[in-house]
Amino acid sequence: MKKSFFLFVSVFVIVSFIAIGSDKPEKKSVMPENVKAVIDKSCFGCHNTDSKNEDGKDALDFKKLDSLSKIKQISAYKEISEVVEENDMPPKKFLERFPEKALSDADKKVLIEWSKKEAETLVKGI
Repeated sequence: MKKSFFLFVSVFVIVSFIAIGSDKPEKKSVMPENVKAVIDKSCFGCHNTDSKNEDGKDALDFKKLDSLSKIKQISAYKEISEVVEENDMPPKKFLERFPEKALSDADKKVLIEWSKKEAETLVKGI
């Protein structure tokens, strides 16, 4: 009787710890609306899982960004700020066909500040 009671209590404690641990939701970053608007206008068309632009989605897939390891996320955010600062994105060839997708100076500032902040936040969390 004592053995079965001890076994019951032990199993209860273990299951309780598992249940408590599974209640913690995964932290996903929430993209601010102003950032989302810029990305939707000028980036998302090529940089998403469903894009036909293989190079674009291989370089960066916004749908998968939150599921990357912290190190890869940091790298992606740094890459975003660098290519925007260097005026490499959107590519000039693309902008010849779709000039309305060009980033304004304000759009660039939004993306650069956001991506740098996200990278810094992740670095602090390591």
